[in-house]
Amino acid sequence: MTNNAKKRVVVGMSGGVDSSVAAYLLKEQGYEVIGVTMQIWQKEFDVSATSSCCGISAIEDASKVAKTLGIEYHVVNFHNEFENTVIKNFIEEYAAGRTPNPCVLCNRCIKWESLIRKADELNADYVATGHYARIERLENGRYSIKNSITADKDQTYALYNLTQEQLKRTLMPVGEYTKDEVRKMAEKLGLDVANKPDSMDICFVPDNDYSSYIKKNSDIKVEEGNFVDVNGNVIGKHKGIIHYTIGQRKGLNLAMGHPVFVKEIRVDTNEVVIGENSDIMKKIVLADRINYMAEAEIDENKEYIAKIRYNHKGSKCRLKKEEDKLVCVFDDYVRAVTPGQALVVYIDEYVALGGTILRDLD
Repeated sequence: MTNNAKKRVVVGMSGGVDSSVAAYLLKEQGYEVIGVTMQIWQKEFDVSATSSCCGISAIEDASKVAKTLGIEYHVVNFHNEFENTVIKNFIEEYAAGRTPNPCVLCNRCIKWESLIRKADELNADYVATGHYARIERLENGRYSIKNSITADKDQTYALYNLTQEQLKRTLMPVGEYTKDEVRKMAEKLGLDVANKPDSMDICFVPDNDYSSYIKKNSDIKVEEGNFVDVNGNVIGKHKGIIHYTIGQRKGLNLAMGHPVFVKEIRVDTNEVVIGENSDIMKKIVLADRINYMAEAEIDENKEYIAKIRYNHKGSKCRLKKEEDKLVCVFDDYVRAVTPGQALVVYIDEYVALGGTILRDLD
């Protein structure tokens, strides 16, 4: 405790059990802890959802936890930043035939930027969150996200885009614990949020109906078009490209007699290409907007592990740099390479680098 005495940390408190326990752990470690809830909701979506980090209950629950822990507490409104950055990008990406990951963008450009800005106002040394991940400074002097000790809750994938400056000032205390251990700590402390459900991935679309949300919140014209097979033959009509993503099988309403999948979305011709499962198995992925983390450059002679989506377990690969883009060549086929999703590359337990998937190159 002595080493951390008088060091001040701003904890992003979502009203959930993880961030609540993060605040508790840091206080136990001797930090002066200040809780901050980032208010991002807007009237267009259901803010009453208890499982959302953006719901009204977030402030109520976080405020109660702060009072129980005896820590200072603030609410920061950044609705405009969230709407202009995260929601705008979400809509534009779907309209362009891509499938975005808004949590990745929100983490770097909204949550961390806002927390650090608030930390500077309060003369705090660090910011902290309740993510299941760890941060280490490596022998090469760079900071990196490291896998949490519990694989089933690991959140490193969505954090790959954080900058070195952001990582330098960030603490993630729950990365050393399992979810069960975190809930037990909360129960022992008598926190009401001990058994609160985990928050949803995309807070502003609580019903997961992305296409309806886009129609309601944008001027984008959603036009019907053709389903075509890999040879260009028209096999049906689709409802509009925002309804589809690569690898999708359900909701196609095509009577093909066997399972078929979305292989490609062609914005220019408003076509959705349908193929077999073998057609969506790929080995080469092109990505841009690279963020280096554990490594400042790639090593073409090194073997890495890469993920192409959050629930992808990861596959062995080699990397090549082509100008400002990254080519990832997997040893084995990966399924449904999806433009707009993150390609996150690991070396051992650490995030080496990552980028945004442009397309496959097979």
